[in-house]
Amino acid sequence: MLGSVLPFTEDVADRVGEYCETRSTQIPDALRKHWEYTRGKFSDADKMSSRLQGAWMIFTAKDRKPKRVLEIGCFSGYSALAWYEGTKDTQAEIVTLELSPKMIVASRKAFQEYGVEDRVKLIEGPADQTLKTLTGEFDLIFVDANKDGYENYVKTILDQKLLSPTASFCATTVLFARGLTIGPDCAPWVNDHVRQYWLNCGQALDGFNTRLVQDPRVHVIVLPVFDGVSQIKWKES
Repeated sequence: MLGSVLPFTEDVADRVGEYCETRSTQIPDALRKHWEYTRGKFSDADKMSSRLQGAWMIFTAKDRKPKRVLEIGCFSGYSALAWYEGTKDTQAEIVTLELSPKMIVASRKAFQEYGVEDRVKLIEGPADQTLKTLTGEFDLIFVDANKDGYENYVKTILDQKLLSPTASFCATTVLFARGLTIGPDCAPWVNDHVRQYWLNCGQALDGFNTRLVQDPRVHVIVLPVFDGVSQIKWKES
């Protein structure tokens, strides 16, 4: 295959997603329960990672074996629960940042309910400020937050050397913004009432992607999976 993305229709893409999920190791029942709760409880639940992405997070954590995980954008706590599940062997510390008071309440409730407060630390406030209070290195960093903040978040991570020398980190929703990072004609299925929001996200992410690959300090690969994933690591000194 010479191309990088199969030309699926929307219906076929849904079938492909279901195929991949049912043929992947399933997420734990507790994580699935929290995913279903979030989907039914919050009108903006589409900001949450998918069940398959949760399985990918667990797989990634088991493979990378991090001892410290940093997450920017906690939302309802689903992804932090996935990182917790994937780091049971290493007993990693998981630091997650969240701004929304509504989602802070939801996350704290979930962390208490599922008994993960021994290793999950939720820091409240704007990430551009809370990031600057962090010290030490993280072995895995995951960014899934407000798209106009990605550039500053990643700059702070790199400037403060929060990413350990041998680690990589992922910034998600970076490629597509529901397709609108590529161009305004790339997501005709996005509803009009949210189209301008995702157009703005797409423009911010296009600028982020374009400038990040020019940063001489890092290697970057952008992958067309989920809503787009960038993997970033230090270049060898």
